[in-house]
Amino acid sequence: MLKTFLLIFIFPILTWSQELSLVEQTDLNADVFIGINSFDELFYIKDQVLYKESENNLLNFKDFQLGEIYSVDIINPMNIAVYYHDFNTVVLLDNKLAETERINFNTLLEFINTSTATLAANNSLWIFNIDSQQLESYNYRSNNKVLVSQPINGEILSQVSNYNYCFVLTEEKIRAYNIYGSVIAEINNEGFQKIVQLNENLIAKKDNELYYIDKETRDISKIKTPEITIKDLQLTQDFLYIYDGKEVHKFTLTLPK
Repeated sequence: MLKTFLLIFIFPILTWSQELSLVEQTDLNADVFIGINSFDELFYIKDQVLYKESENNLLNFKDFQLGEIYSVDIINPMNIAVYYHDFNTVVLLDNKLAETERINFNTLLEFINTSTATLAANNSLWIFNIDSQQLESYNYRSNNKVLVSQPINGEILSQVSNYNYCFVLTEEKIRAYNIYGSVIAEINNEGFQKIVQLNENLIAKKDNELYYIDKETRDISKIKTPEITIKDLQLTQDFLYIYDGKEVHKFTLTLPK
């Protein structure tokens, strides 16, 4: 069972640096590194084509009519969410990258103007409604909004989620929401531009530096990183992956006891 945040926090404490230990480096020619799933399958975008690469197989998905791929959520290996911001559409793919469902928010009975879309639980998506400035959990099977947050000020810089929680980064705050739409944690944004998460622990990117945000202590710890460009990153159960535009660097992350 996932642990919940117990307190809303406003003033995090900056503590000692975390340390990275390099495991391996892998060449990758990609426009965007998405990540590596629990089956050690690599996802990336090249020329607006989504690729899934395993040891013995290379699969791809493309739909150029939908424009640029804005984000890809690979938290569920059997249900991959590809979000096309320009056409306000999410395409769901199976583990073979075959399309299983398409949600066009323009054609819904109640139009939703979205700026983000990531996976939630129970056939739902976490979406940000630009018009209402609210985070919503939209059930694409029942065509219902199952929750609506209070309005959020500012542009959404980054959104990450798991089945029970959604984390939203704006210019002013990082906020965590539960499945009922309640703000359960909040910290000031100290210049962060992107966040990734694992089990509600966050890593935030600021310029070419990384910071670890502990879900229980709310401490912010600077991560001592090698002198490489941080273009894309992903946090998994055992590893932190950093893509520098040429190679994927796989690290173990030493956390405080």
